[in-house]
Amino acid sequence: MDRWLIAGLGNPGPEYAANRHNVGFMVLDELAARAGGRFKTHRSRAEVVEGRLAGVPAVLAKPLSFMNLSGGPCKALADFYKVDPARVVVVHDELDIPYGALRAKLGGGDNGHNGLKSITKSLGTRDYLRVRFGIGRPPGRMDAAAFVLRDFGTAERKDLPFLVDRAADVVESLITKGLETTQNTFHAADLKLSGPPR
Repeated sequence: MDRWLIAGLGNPGPEYAANRHNVGFMVLDELAARAGGRFKTHRSRAEVVEGRLAGVPAVLAKPLSFMNLSGGPCKALADFYKVDPARVVVVHDELDIPYGALRAKLGGGDNGHNGLKSITKSLGTRDYLRVRFGIGRPPGRMDAAAFVLRDFGTAERKDLPFLVDRAADVVESLITKGLETTQNTFHAADLKLSGPPR
């Protein structure tokens, strides 16, 4: 059975740990717990867990290179483990989706997300899977760059464990059931929570 590479995006270091931009790391921590593994530092400049996720061989990775250089470690891991870009899943925060919404997609642009921009450049293709974790738009005139580097708000934190858990379910569904089934399952469930899509 072919292996999958699942990368969660974030910035390394305790000062960033609870930031909106680090939700990819949060989801990877949940997946590592499900796989029964502990992150170990890999020479590709990432923390890695090798194991089985939902019965499927997978490498879980948290790049340690800061967000805008995430592509280097992801490409190094894909090469090291001989994983085709079509079997790469990237979990990241998404400004264009309301908080609480989750979206799975294949390919597309980077929407100004520096982590995705770096991965697309390094892999040489946009055709990898993404799990987009909605964080919503910044309030008022707050700069988007400042917003993503702030911690989740008090109200958001109440739902965060549930949403991280559900994002981990999306990843497991992608690697076991495929994109279409995952979209049908989770995008429909999402509408019941957050109302009609905006």
